[in-house]
Amino acid sequence: LLWLPFAVSRYIAATGDRAILDSNIGYLESRMLHPHEETLYDLHATSNLKGTLYEHCVKAIRHSLRFGKHGLPLIGGGDWNDGMDRVGDKGQGESIWLAFFLYDILISFSETAAGYGDDDFAAACREAATTLQGHIETSGWDGQWYIRAYFDNGTPLGSRENDECRIDAIAQSWAVLSGAADAKRAEMAMESLDKYLVNRELKIIQLLHPAFDSEGVNPGYIKGYVPGVRENGGQYSHAAIWALMAFATLGKREKVWELFSMVQPIGHGDTAAKMETYKAEPYVMAADVYANESHKGRGGWTWYTGSSGWMYQFITGSLLGLQLQDGSLSFKPCFPQEWPSITISYRFRTAVFILVVFQIMDGKESHWIMDGKVGKGHVIKLADDGQTHQVEIHVAG
Repeated sequence: LLWLPFAVSRYIAATGDRAILDSNIGYLESRMLHPHEETLYDLHATSNLKGTLYEHCVKAIRHSLRFGKHGLPLIGGGDWNDGMDRVGDKGQGESIWLAFFLYDILISFSETAAGYGDDDFAAACREAATTLQGHIETSGWDGQWYIRAYFDNGTPLGSRENDECRIDAIAQSWAVLSGAADAKRAEMAMESLDKYLVNRELKIIQLLHPAFDSEGVNPGYIKGYVPGVRENGGQYSHAAIWALMAFATLGKREKVWELFSMVQPIGHGDTAAKMETYKAEPYVMAADVYANESHKGRGGWTWYTGSSGWMYQFITGSLLGLQLQDGSLSFKPCFPQEWPSITISYRFRTAVFILVVFQIMDGKESHWIMDGKVGKGHVIKLADDGQTHQVEIHVAG
């Protein structure tokens, strides 16, 4: 549910198209789950009942404001990792990753609501975010990284107390990406991710470690994968890319380039020897790369659009640092310092902007030169004028 307001708030921030919030959209109809029934796979009918896109988003957020005893969101039958469908199947399990994700949405959608004129819901979002942030820091920190979740019985998952899944990547990366975590803890969490989940031998970033491989805790059908495959301790590329984004957010230029060079597919297949290991197309994104003893470094499900989309966002928004903001373009690059510059051809409707981006480390302030005109800062105004514009952007590091 929460991916809807997540995407909508970002779309509006980028385009300024608030009119889309008034679009009428139908609901889907389905029966309620029976007692003790966990999921329902069905062909859902389209209801005659409709609501605006804004109403859909508000309902998605309100429905998600359900919390357990630690004040963290209920995980139910799984969060982003649907393989963890037994963590909260009794209705009490909580997700720290979902807490970070929800915080991100509450903050971003509060701006959407305010722009829509719904000041009451904007204030409610901000208040809920502040409360949630406190619960994360009180009950989500494990000493060196953030816990992944709590089972129905209160047992932590992704904690130093666990023999399996002691640390999970997405709780660490979203601690940074959401902006919810204490700054020092966020740095420490990413250092732990680098220490325990970056496998430089196999050139992967594992989703969790160690993999589930015993009769111990049962998080769900994730244990149906052999250790080191897909979500069970392999690289799941969505999560690997979120780690890259988090390091970029922290400004770790050299780390970002090192890890990007590891996980991008070309690096897995640029020699015959590497292809003997990877055994998948090296020109498209794979959903996963194995860490299993029998298939170390082997590519999994390729042509995966989700991972491709996130990789595109990382390259444009984090590595190159471009962000479209309602008719303006801002720059916060994170490419290696030794690169003299990068050149980008950027199309904005009928106009083209030839952008040359420099990272400056000499103490000077950010500034730009566009078609001979000079300005301060790292943001330029875009024009839909059918022209080609020559732009230099000098961004202070």
